[in-house]
Amino acid sequence: MKEYQKSIIPHIESLYESFTPSEKSIADFFIHNTEESDISSKALSKKLFVSEASISRFAKKCGFDGYRQFAFVYKESFEKTTPNITASYTKQVLDTYEELLNKSYTLIDEDQMKRIVNIFSNKKRIYIYGRGSSGLVAQEMKLRLMRLGVNVEAISDSHIMKMNSVLMNEECLVIGISVSGNTKEVINSLKESSKRGASVVLITSKQDEDMKDYCDEIVFIAVKEHLENGKAISPQFPVLIIVDIFYAHFLQSDRLRKEELHNNTINALYKE
Repeated sequence: MKEYQKSIIPHIESLYESFTPSEKSIADFFIHNTEESDISSKALSKKLFVSEASISRFAKKCGFDGYRQFAFVYKESFEKTTPNITASYTKQVLDTYEELLNKSYTLIDEDQMKRIVNIFSNKKRIYIYGRGSSGLVAQEMKLRLMRLGVNVEAISDSHIMKMNSVLMNEECLVIGISVSGNTKEVINSLKESSKRGASVVLITSKQDEDMKDYCDEIVFIAVKEHLENGKAISPQFPVLIIVDIFYAHFLQSDRLRKEELHNNTINALYKE
């Protein structure tokens, strides 16, 4: 396994839907590029048939002062993030897992994990919303948290999700899981929960400023082309990485009591 390295690519991918058509063509180049070449704004402008002004706007939208700063950071991590191309299907899958692990390391915010643990510790009821494969992750997350004594429920049915959101109040935390960030049932239910006073955490790959209006915390997951429809690997994988990282943080707070609860729930499963 390679040493994990910080990369700029996950940030480009998470901002992808907010780019203009010309900016998307620039993003596509950096996301899929596997060869060292002249990436000066002049050379890139000719290669991609976009203006140098578009390249500058793209860099600034990615959070840099200008393209020169962007290019420096990109070059610095290029060799360490270039994917291995192989005819072996097994290795392709394993390389994809490694790529998503590396990207997850880039995106994870340790301080944010601590903030979410604090929210958890101050809420009486936790609800996790997810549809499809995200609903399966919600169930897994529920089972793991129950073993630590958390009053938690996972909901994947859209009708129950809508009705449940109307019953939210300040004592509740709602976690929404949507890889694409476009699952209407989940997003609308989070908005309704926020209006009712509940704290809201969204796990997604999509960066959208409007989400900040109804989310207390937005946890970004690693993405890869066609990940949401399971063409590459299971779309649950990058979400489960985040769940496991959060679980590790949550377990550390009041660890002795939570380990005792965990052991008690496990023992209960095996009692005749």
